[in-house]
Amino acid sequence: MKGLANRLRLIVIADRGRVPDGELCRRAEEALDAGAPALQLRDKTSGAGDGLQIARGLAEACRVRGALFFVNDRLDLALAAGADGVHVGPEDPPVAAIRRVAGSDFLIGASAGTTVEAVQAVADGADYLGCGSVFSTGSKPDAGAPIGLEGLQAVSRAVDVPVVAIGGLTPETAGLVYETGAAGCAVISAIMGPEPVARAVRALLAPWTGRDG
Repeated sequence: MKGLANRLRLIVIADRGRVPDGELCRRAEEALDAGAPALQLRDKTSGAGDGLQIARGLAEACRVRGALFFVNDRLDLALAAGADGVHVGPEDPPVAAIRRVAGSDFLIGASAGTTVEAVQAVADGADYLGCGSVFSTGSKPDAGAPIGLEGLQAVSRAVDVPVVAIGGLTPETAGLVYETGAAGCAVISAIMGPEPVARAVRALLAPWTGRDG
C-alpha cells in the first residue's frame, strides 16, 4: 500500500481485556478523532463467534475517519469484520499461509524482535512489522526481555517495510523511537490509562508530524 508508513505512525491497540466494551469503544473513537491513523483490536478471550459486533463497529469507526483497522491474531474475525488487515505473532498461522487465504490487498503485520525474524517475516509477505518489546511493559507479561532502542534500530535498518515499535512506549519516549528510524509506535497503556486520550495521541504523533512516508 502506497504511503503505508504514514498510516502506521500510531497504532492504538484496543484491548478488550483492559476495560469494558463501552469504554473501549469510546476511547478508540476519541483516539481516532484526535488523529490516530490506525486501530488494532486485541481480543484474547472471546471465542470464534464472540466479538464480531464490536469488531464491525470499530471497523466502521475507522472507515468513516479514513483510518486503518487491524485485528490482532484472529484472521477469522478480521475477515468477518471487514478489517484492513491482521497482526500475527510467532504462535499464529504463518504469514505466507495468511497471504494465500486473504489475498494481496489484505494487510499483514508480523511481530519481530530480531533482525532474523524480521527478514523472514518480510520474505514471507508481511507488509509491516511490530517490533519489541522495546521497553518493559505490563500490558504483555509474556513479552520477554526488552530489546531496547538498539534492537529496534537494527530491525528498522534490516528491512524495507515499515517497522512499528511496541512495548512500554509513552509520549515521553516517542521521540527516541522516531530517532531509530521506526515508522511509528503501537500503544495500549498510553491510551487506556488516566491521561486524556486526545492529549496522549497528539503527543505520541508529534515526533512524526510532517514526516514524509
